Amino acid sequence: MATQSKTNPNPTDTKSQLSEALQQYWGYDKFRPLQLDAMQAVLSDRDSLVVFPTGGGKSLCFQAPAVCRDGLGVVVSPLISLMKDQVDALQACGIKAEFLNSSLSRVEEERILNAVRAHELQLLYVAPERLLTDRTKQLLTGANINFFAIDEAHCVSQWGHDFRPEYRGLKILKQLYPAASVHAYTATATEQVRHDIATQLGLVDPAILVGSMDRPNLNYQIRRRQKGLDQLVDVINKHKTESGIVYCISRKDVEKYSAALNGLGFSSLPYHAGMSQEDRIRHQDAFLREDVDIIVATVAFGMGIDKSNVRYVIHASMPKSLEAYQQESGRAGRDGLDSECWMFFNGGDFVTWKRMLDQSEASTGKDAALTALNSISQFCQGIQCRHVALAKHFGEDLKSDSCGACDVCLDDLEQVEDPLTLGQKIVSCVFRVDQRFGADYVSQVLTGSSDKRILQNQHDKVSTYGLLSSESKRDVRTWIEQLTGQDYLAKSGEYNVLTISEKGRELLRGESIPRLTQPSVALPAGGSKSTASWEGVDQALFNVLRNARSIEAKKRSVPAYVVFSDASLRDMARRRPSTLEGLRMINGVGKQKLADYGEQFLGLITEHCQSNELSVDVKPSVTTSNDATASKAPSASALAAFPHFEAGLSIEEVAKETGRALSTTKGYLSEYIRHKKVTDATRWVDPEIVFQVTSAIQSVGVGPLKPVYVALDEQVNYDAIRIVMTCMQNEVESAD
Repeated sequence: MATQSKTNPNPTDTKSQLSEALQQYWGYDKFRPLQLDAMQAVLSDRDSLVVFPTGGGKSLCFQAPAVCRDGLGVVVSPLISLMKDQVDALQACGIKAEFLNSSLSRVEEERILNAVRAHELQLLYVAPERLLTDRTKQLLTGANINFFAIDEAHCVSQWGHDFRPEYRGLKILKQLYPAASVHAYTATATEQVRHDIATQLGLVDPAILVGSMDRPNLNYQIRRRQKGLDQLVDVINKHKTESGIVYCISRKDVEKYSAALNGLGFSSLPYHAGMSQEDRIRHQDAFLREDVDIIVATVAFGMGIDKSNVRYVIHASMPKSLEAYQQESGRAGRDGLDSECWMFFNGGDFVTWKRMLDQSEASTGKDAALTALNSISQFCQGIQCRHVALAKHFGEDLKSDSCGACDVCLDDLEQVEDPLTLGQKIVSCVFRVDQRFGADYVSQVLTGSSDKRILQNQHDKVSTYGLLSSESKRDVRTWIEQLTGQDYLAKSGEYNVLTISEKGRELLRGESIPRLTQPSVALPAGGSKSTASWEGVDQALFNVLRNARSIEAKKRSVPAYVVFSDASLRDMARRRPSTLEGLRMINGVGKQKLADYGEQFLGLITEHCQSNELSVDVKPSVTTSNDATASKAPSASALAAFPHFEAGLSIEEVAKETGRALSTTKGYLSEYIRHKKVTDATRWVDPEIVFQVTSAIQSVGVGPLKPVYVALDEQVNYDAIRIVMTCMQNEVESAD
């Protein structure tokens, strides 16, 4: 395909190139939010810092530009296993990628070094330690490097949750290779961490792109831990034969739970830093290739694990920070399908993490680690929408009344019978002790403690003393945290002294009622989102294809997702194509994969359909939408653009008026059309094009855009197809 020079590329031209690359190598028909902006930063040689959630498509942000131009992209990656997985996936797509690390034989290493010298590679993966050796620096001096991509960039910052001192040495890249741009990518970074990353890497006027931290396909469920193994088994039984990860704090718990699960007939392997490197690699590969369903691990497992079809992640205890929880739980559902994230915690987890922190020899960042530990503890005990609370921690305001995908919003948590009276008792006690003490002290007063301090302060004489003596101090403390999370109480000062907010005064007057939960550990009967992602899928055929994928992955020594993702297999089992052309329309099936696996998988589909007398080439119903945002409320930024669309301004004019990128404005238009139920696409698309797209949609059905794009001989752009399809859906809905 055409290459891109280093001379200020035209955004329109680069979008076309990048779209072609996504189609040709990965079989994708559209960009994820902000992906295009991140890719264009690479092609325009502008430094960038990209913060996307796990599964948000960070890797494509540097991989796609690498195939659109001559020269080499160097990817800095912290783990050998991560390098191998990504390079395997790239090579499976027909991309010239290699890695340099200690796992290579002398012959293999020399082959790759020669390929670098001969300018034959598009991407080269290296560890930070290897990159900064004199030998590697000499190798790369004449390698025509376009850019450096720093993966897992939060490791640069001491304020991040996984600080690695060796990453600090990467600042020298700007000095050694002044013509190459530097791009940092991470899934978890608060504003403080983002600033530190940019400073430590010496980024020059970087484009800072922060995607939404929200993962709407993830269902967060948090419970107090009581019978740990029973609770794990309850969740795992809902996902038999599906891939899952169980996280534990200690190596001892990892070994205990893995052995117990195997004893109960499940298929699991342990993973922790106390194992040999050979065993860790072997167990990880077995999980990636679906030889086992479950990996039970400490936090040593998972950085950069690119397994798309993990259907659930369980934290058997509280993680050490919200950043860690966001990244670890985010390993579920990377393919965009509904997945579950369970956490079972108790007060002992906080003590365990704090003891580990106190015993740590490192002095840098201890205060930040303790602050992070307090934040995750409050999150566990809170009763705010989990999606909203996580997003808020990373500086994002979701403005959602109900996510429909967490224990709070699904009412899976049993509430106390009289939250008003209970809340008034607690807030009143804060008032009676003159708003001068913290949550632990207030809990002691309410439960009637005879602690020396309480007696000395004569707080055993206040009217609220012992009001909740029938409750445990732990439960009272939980309710205080829930009131704090709902802004009835606030914490201030070094010692987190409790004070009463205006909302708390409304509570005392009976004008506002909080949500306070029963100390229950029972699992809800449901606990999962709708099964829309399985709608129309022949599960027997899916299992046939899944088994074939596993066999093919083992044969090629690659993770199963490298062959096809779960989402692709489900779409095959839904559409049941009978021709290679039909298979090419499946999302995630690029030209290389069609050539490698097309005939094999098509044969399995045909055989299954003939044996079971099933129809083939199924078209999704016009009333069916696979767009996950179909029922989502418009964002605040999109709403600000709506009046401009109402006034008849073009997309380009609205972009200028709002000061937004053209790609972002197109997203606003999609939200406008969907929210306002617009049915006339000719306002933005030529009537002749509308007719062609409508005919194609009627032929292949509503759903992913790619089949329509292929049916139109790839001559109509995705923006036009999306507009027409949304208008058609609105028209059908208005007629019902």
